[in-house]
Amino acid sequence: MELQNTVKQALNALYHHPGDTLRMQADRWLQDFQRTLDAWQVADNLLHDATSNLETLIFCSQTLRSKVQRDFEELPSEAFRPLRDSLNTLLKKFHKGPPKVRTQISIAVAALAVYVPAEDWGDGGIVNWLRDEMNSHPEYIPGFLELLTVLPEEVYNYKIAARPERRRQFEKELTSQMEVALSILTACLSINELKEQVLEAFASWLRLKHGIPGSVLASHPLVLTALSSLNSEPLSEASVNVISELIHYTAAGSSGGVAVQMPLIQVLVPHVMSLKALLKDSSKDEEDVKAIARLFADMGDSYVELIATGSDESMIIVNALLEVASHPENYIASMTFNFWHSLQVILTKRDTSLPFGNEASIEAERKRRQGAFVPSYESLVSLVSFRVEYPQDYLDLSHEDRREFKQTRYAVADVLTDAASVLGGDATLKILYKKLLEAIARCGNGAKNEWRPVEAALFCIRAISNYVAVVEAEVMPQVMGLLPKLPQQPQLLQTVCLTIGVYSKWLDSASIGPAILPSLIDILMSGMGTSEDSAAAAALAFRHICDDCRKKLCGCIEGLFHIYHSAVSGESSFKVAAEDSLHLVEALSMVITELPPDNAKRALEALCLPVITPLQEAVSQGPEILNKKPARELTVHIDRFAYIFRYVNHPEAVADAIHRLWPIFKAIFDLRAWDIQTMESLCRACKYAVRTSGMFMGITIGAMLEEIQGLYKQHHQSCFLYLSSEVIKIFGSDPSCANYLKILIESLFIHTTRLLTNIQEFTARPDIADDCFLLASRCIRYCPQLFIPSEVFQPLVDCSLIGITVQHREASNSILTFLFDVFDLANSSKGEQYLPIRDSVIIPRGASITRILIASLSGALPSSRLEPVTDTVLALTHAYRARAVEWAKESVSLIPLTAVTEVERSRFLKALSDAASGFDINSLTVAIKEMADVCRRNRTVQEIVQGALRPLELNLIPVS
Repeated sequence: MELQNTVKQALNALYHHPGDTLRMQADRWLQDFQRTLDAWQVADNLLHDATSNLETLIFCSQTLRSKVQRDFEELPSEAFRPLRDSLNTLLKKFHKGPPKVRTQISIAVAALAVYVPAEDWGDGGIVNWLRDEMNSHPEYIPGFLELLTVLPEEVYNYKIAARPERRRQFEKELTSQMEVALSILTACLSINELKEQVLEAFASWLRLKHGIPGSVLASHPLVLTALSSLNSEPLSEASVNVISELIHYTAAGSSGGVAVQMPLIQVLVPHVMSLKALLKDSSKDEEDVKAIARLFADMGDSYVELIATGSDESMIIVNALLEVASHPENYIASMTFNFWHSLQVILTKRDTSLPFGNEASIEAERKRRQGAFVPSYESLVSLVSFRVEYPQDYLDLSHEDRREFKQTRYAVADVLTDAASVLGGDATLKILYKKLLEAIARCGNGAKNEWRPVEAALFCIRAISNYVAVVEAEVMPQVMGLLPKLPQQPQLLQTVCLTIGVYSKWLDSASIGPAILPSLIDILMSGMGTSEDSAAAAALAFRHICDDCRKKLCGCIEGLFHIYHSAVSGESSFKVAAEDSLHLVEALSMVITELPPDNAKRALEALCLPVITPLQEAVSQGPEILNKKPARELTVHIDRFAYIFRYVNHPEAVADAIHRLWPIFKAIFDLRAWDIQTMESLCRACKYAVRTSGMFMGITIGAMLEEIQGLYKQHHQSCFLYLSSEVIKIFGSDPSCANYLKILIESLFIHTTRLLTNIQEFTARPDIADDCFLLASRCIRYCPQLFIPSEVFQPLVDCSLIGITVQHREASNSILTFLFDVFDLANSSKGEQYLPIRDSVIIPRGASITRILIASLSGALPSSRLEPVTDTVLALTHAYRARAVEWAKESVSLIPLTAVTEVERSRFLKALSDAASGFDINSLTVAIKEMADVCRRNRTVQEIVQGALRPLELNLIPVS
């Protein structure tokens, strides 16, 4: 009684006390209370208590539902019957509401049924029990109907902490009781006011997709009732849900598929088709239209394989889907978009197994089918293209509405590419070009705001650029000729610039390309000076043009440099943001790549000049001023160097440039090593210099490695490890660098293992852990001869065991990848000769490694990390076979039988043993997933498992 009163007081404080602090304390207390064993009895008592208010009833029904779902195993087995009877009493008590309470109790009963096998439930299982209860107490049928509705939904509710094997049994029990359930629902149809509820329950049972023959369902009273309700006013949501589920059901493999379900399909399709006229009925409620559109979309998605045959019957459905696509509301029209994509995939894929004999006849049939849908896709292009037009009040729209408009444009662009796949890009372009001409004609008549249709047509033309042939000579020259004549309204100019960019390959191939390039570059310069958005678009387009037309642009590099200097120096009226200026740096770098070496070297110097000047000035001002500068003042220039070194593909010229720039870089390294942002930017620039220059780096690479080696010890910046990874990749196999690199990796790894001595350090320094083990993996792949025999290999393995269970995703994944590479050494280049050294380190630690990995699978790491852990377990099993199985057996035997049964252990170990013997690896992946599910099924079990395996203590045990 005291606890019950405390619960009531806490709820009263939570909902009614004016003070935030007290409300938070009450909320915390109630959450903690829900986890206690007492919560069972208290919640049950308060639900039976006639004096409990609504807040108490809702809280206690949620508590009881949650306890059944997650903590049923807390109760002794003899508690099942009293609990079931109590819940049944509560279901009857609340059969008329409150609805929230009744729903929670219904879910609790359904969750109970997931745990308790049919033979233990008695009465032939829950469905038969429910039938008997409804027959004995017809006055409570509405409450029982809700239970019947939620019952099949709980099959897929993974909040219920049942074991996987039991969950599968429950699904079988329910599917075997499908006919009983449907007979209960059919009997309830006679109660007119329950018809909606009956249909919702029927829809719920259909989601189990159990194979009732289509011939039975086609004449079933529940199906006929749902179909007749489609014509009722207003349209019944429940009947729409049933028909929707029936459509999905007929296409599901588990129900036998379309061929078996054809009798039902032949009943469903005409009924749905009879609703087509209502799509354009202005008197119809929008929700009704949406429901009808949903049924047509469901038919399209489910029967797309049938529709793709191009038969006369299928074209009737396609025409209905075009009607939906023409609806003025975007959210209704877009319901069909998935169908148009799926149809396109079927029509265009080459490997279709068509039953038409030889290859020539298959190709002819494919062409016939494609041809049948040409008019439909042509109509579709016209129906969707207007949807991308900017609304008149765009500037006044909320952030959410603008985002929705952009999403609509992306969705329409996808539909247009689907159409272009079927029609061909050139044919689609002709349709869109007509729309562009119509829009320009309206714009030319001086109509206010008529730039919008022009922009919309250009957006569509841009969307299909990948499908337009680079040799297209009929429409594209005219489109490009029109661009300089369009008004320079900012949003239109932005789309014009982006359109120029996406057709850069066409400009390179077109005979008129050289003639029109100057006028198009003029447009891009206008874009750079108009608005930030148009400048971003223009910079991106400039990069595309310089990439694809680089050979044509080599002769006018002076003009390109003028644009580059204007944008980078910030002295012009250009509105190019610092991030977008990187596109210009990349653009010039790609053109320079096409120049002969001597010219490239001079051009590279010119490219670097406006970038190095501000850095030189910053360094020359002295350490005190340099240290006070915001990182952004330096990184904006250093990032440009990263792009130059990445995209100027002249190794010697880049090596020469980095050699000349090194004093400036070294000064920044020395004076700003404390600043993560600047160091990351500088290391990225050095990484690309190393990658491009390779062996031409000469003495600069030695100076660079010496610098980062010393700075890492002082400042522990992870980017120094990241830069070292690139050096290992380029120089790891070069014998002349062996001594240098051996000293580097030993220094970096020894220092890192001293930093990462416990899981708290891994958690505090995840970037260092991530980059350290990425570097270690690189060493295994590129210089095992330096790394495996070194004195740092064993400490690093020990360090990895400490950090596997770090919650940081990238750090944990890098550690697991490192261990995978260690176990997989036999399959790596030159790795096999180092197996004895590896084994001398791994075998003494094998039991601990295995235990930590099993702990990771069973809850020490989030379930999203299951795949990399599984891969590592597989690699360990392949490497150590029977030994690995023994290690796993040792670990699993520590877990109490209350958490993992003997059968579950045996299943896991057998799959591991099979994988070790070279048999089915897939079965091990399934067994690992199942073991993970068993061990994570609720918090209590997870704590028991982790308490038994104690992964964090293993690294403290000395290795013999």
